[in-house]
Amino acid sequence: MEGVYLLFILLLSIFIGFELIHKVPATLHTPLMSGANAISGITVVGALALAGNESLGQYSMYLGAFAVFLATINVVGGYMVTDRMLAMFKKKK
Repeated sequence: MEGVYLLFILLLSIFIGFELIHKVPATLHTPLMSGANAISGITVVGALALAGNESLGQYSMYLGAFAVFLATINVVGGYMVTDRMLAMFKKKK
């Protein structure tokens, strides 16, 4: 029964996320996404907690390690995009 609730939350979050991103103008998309990717560090913490929890079994450890890998790529990418975006506003010497 709990799986149905989790599936409902997942589907609802996908729908809301799609609707929010779809309505953002193109000029604001890059700054918002780079900030959101940087905030993805919270996902790294959650994935580390999942990877370190041995009571959930071997599968959760692998899934958590994979989530750490993907979230780390997302965080690094967010900082790189933000850095490039901020470099555009610096004065040339």
